Amino acid sequence: MRGPEELRGLVEDYLADLVLTPELGGLSQAVRYALDGGGKRVRPVICLATGEAAGSEPRVILPAAAALELVHTFSLVHDDLPALDNDELRRDRPSTWAQFGEANAILAGDALAVEAFRLALAYSGPEVARELAQATQGMIGGQYLDIHGETHDLAALHRLKTGCLFAASVGCALWAAGVPEAEQAPWRAFGDELGLLFQIVDDILDEDGYFISHGLQGARALANEAADRATGHEADAA
Repeated sequence: MRGPEELRGLVEDYLADLVLTPELGGLSQAVRYALDGGGKRVRPVICLATGEAAGSEPRVILPAAAALELVHTFSLVHDDLPALDNDELRRDRPSTWAQFGEANAILAGDALAVEAFRLALAYSGPEVARELAQATQGMIGGQYLDIHGETHDLAALHRLKTGCLFAASVGCALWAAGVPEAEQAPWRAFGDELGLLFQIVDDILDEDGYFISHGLQGARALANEAADRATGHEADAA
């Protein structure tokens, strides 16, 4: 089994070689800027690791993994816009809209989303694209709840805004690897817990969300419980 850094290297190489649709013209500069902005590539790494655990080679899973990263990047580009979070910085450099202007950032985000589905549709069946579409809609629905202050149910909010793409990181890999639907349940349960675990840890680090609602010790307890459940589901999948 390859380690996370090796898998991340595969993702970085794939994204660097990714040929964008030529019709984008000059907009491709803003798209590439957003995509090359760094980050841990957590979602595609999970996708590759799941595919490998299911017995598939990375080359088979990489289009799905890259599609997930493109959707995640599109969400960041749009989240940073003045109409939403109004963030001028992203990962210690100007956000896409601050660098290229709001109109170009909107179009770049749109292009990233479409490029993601172009990759997802490279598979012989529609399952990967359908999984990605459902997760993307869930993520957008979570963002809607967030911007309208509907945060009374943190679990529901984060299950949509963050958890959907984590679940899809597992789900897309399963479809790409050819795992029968009847055998997917323990894998998917693992993916659900992984999304929750990531969000809780992120909130602890940012002193936000679960940190505020449950306190440090309470949030840590929730994280430990999610990690234990994820480990149990991982064993079931194996």
